[in-house]
Amino acid sequence: MRHGKKFNHLSRKSAHRKAMLSNMATSLIMHKRITTTLAKAKALRVYVEPLITRSKEDTTPSRRVVFSYLQSKEAVTELFRDISSKVAERPGGYTRIIKLGQRLGDNAEMAMIELVDFNLNLLGEKSAVKAKGTRRGRRGAGKKGTEDAVAVAADNVKPAKAKAKKEPEVAAPAPEAKPEEIADTVEEPEMVAEAEEPQPEQPEAEEETKA
Repeated sequence: MRHGKKFNHLSRKSAHRKAMLSNMATSLIMHKRITTTLAKAKALRVYVEPLITRSKEDTTPSRRVVFSYLQSKEAVTELFRDISSKVAERPGGYTRIIKLGQRLGDNAEMAMIELVDFNLNLLGEKSAVKAKGTRRGRRGAGKKGTEDAVAVAADNVKPAKAKAKKEPEVAAPAPEAKPEEIADTVEEPEMVAEAEEPQPEQPEAEEETKA
């Protein structure tokens, strides 16, 4: 009788179940992500996370214990060399399970299990969010902002003044006169010239008759 035992036997005997979980743990360590059923993914998480915790201590006893579970030298080397440095500051929760829906053949619920610190897409999004979310303190922020604005304004004003000095002054064009004003300004010919002309002398015959 099981009576409250919550261990999932996965429809296998103990030897078969241990060998299957060992192979799945080796694949997860080597490839950083595998796809399986949801029940197997949950069982694998319980199996592999204590091994990852033990890899934080790179000692001979730790390597021997991990090798007794994985039975793969390549997986042990990968775990103690690359993965242990990534999870050094993480206190647990090294894996993530993502549900993928039902399988077509037997309608089994599928899932993907992966190592959290090796998902480059999610890590890139988090770093971008941190870069955008930078906060500025209130104290001194206003002063710095005003100083920067004044400096920028001064830089913009200086070249404008220099350009104004270099450019020669050009006189503004005179406004065009209307035709009526032009007619008023034209002077009429003076009659003085006619008056100043010398009068012709009278002949001497007329003078004699008068005498």
